[in-house]
Amino acid sequence: MEVIAAVRNRRAVKSFDPHHKMSDETRQALLEAAVLAPSAYNIQHWRIVDVRDPAQRAAIREVAWGQTQVTDASALYVLCADLNAWQEEPTRYWATSPQPVQDFVLPKLDEYYRGKPEVARDEAMRTLGIFGMTLMLVAQDLGYDSCPMDGFDFDAVAKIIRLPADFAIGYMVAVGKGTGNAWPRNREAVEKLVYIDYF
Repeated sequence: MEVIAAVRNRRAVKSFDPHHKMSDETRQALLEAAVLAPSAYNIQHWRIVDVRDPAQRAAIREVAWGQTQVTDASALYVLCADLNAWQEEPTRYWATSPQPVQDFVLPKLDEYYRGKPEVARDEAMRTLGIFGMTLMLVAQDLGYDSCPMDGFDFDAVAKIIRLPADFAIGYMVAVGKGTGNAWPRNREAVEKLVYIDYF
C-alpha cells in the first residue's frame, strides 16, 4: 500500500474481531518497522508493553471505561517512555556516526536534558507520538486496523504493567481486524488550519 493510501485508509477503529489472531511473524514485522521511526537525538525513548495475557487485558479494560478494543483487538500496545534514556550509555545512539558528529552531538544531548525533567518528558512524549503514528501506518499497510487510546486511568494501567518509576505512559494502541464501518471522518479544510509565515 502506498503511504498516502495508508494515511487515507487508517481510522481509529473501535470494534475489532476478537477471534482473529495475529501471527508472531506479523507482530515482529510490525514492531521492527515501527522502531525505525525518528526520535530526538536518536534516543528511541519508547518502551513498548505488548499486553498478551487475557487476564491482564481484562484488568486494563476495567480501568479503560470498558472499551472493547482493549480485549478484542489482536494486539494491545502500551506505549511508554524511558524519561532517563538520554543519559543511559548515550554513546550507543551515535556509535555508527562519524567521530566529529559524536563529538558535537553528545555534549549537546547532555546540555539539552540535564536538570530539565520537563524537557525530557516533553521530548519523550513527542517521540512517542511519532512512534505511535508509524506503528499505526505500518499496521494499515499490513492489513490491520488500529485505535490510539488515552481514555483510561493512567495510574491504574501503570500498576497493572508494573511501570518503572522513571517511565511514563504516553497512550495505548490497539491493533487488529476491524469489524463494521468506522465513524464518518470529519476534518477541517486545510485552508482553515495552515497559515503562511505567521498567524
